Amino acid sequence: MTSRWLDTPDRYGLVTRLLHWGMAALFAWQFAGMAVRILLGRHPLTAFMVGSHKPIGTVLMLLILLRGAWGLSQWRQRPPHPGTLVGRAATAGHALLYALMLYVPTVALLREYGSGEGFAPFGIRLFPATGQEIPWMLAPADASHGLLAWTLLALVVGHVLMVVMHHWWWRDDTLARMTGRL
Repeated sequence: MTSRWLDTPDRYGLVTRLLHWGMAALFAWQFAGMAVRILLGRHPLTAFMVGSHKPIGTVLMLLILLRGAWGLSQWRQRPPHPGTLVGRAATAGHALLYALMLYVPTVALLREYGSGEGFAPFGIRLFPATGQEIPWMLAPADASHGLLAWTLLALVVGHVLMVVMHHWWWRDDTLARMTGRL
């Protein structure tokens, strides 16, 4: 595999960038669908967007696992965060983003299994219909999926604002490392 595909200390490789921007687009779709649901209620646009929420969430779950594995494989090659307070905050912020990106779809899948209704995103049966609810599997998502998803959105907004700060205020190459324009 050429270095173009792999991360280096100067920039993120093509695989990392594709995972990052692809997931960003899917998360934007998920949050836009929920915003449309809140704003419009029952509406054809809501049905279209929210109708894709569970299958897209399943894809996001697979992508976060892939992204995590890829990130670990590239750990030593990646651009480092500085050892400053801002660098440590960036490391903590990224860890929290990853944790929520993993937790939110995990509890949603747990709820799908526990619902007893079966689950077949894109027609691929993941869980059979049993007709039996399992309350302890429903409870974590019922209690936290929505709240922590909106918390994830707030963190994403903070992430974007920090990129803006890096680009326009500090005028460094943080954005360029993730867009490939070095």
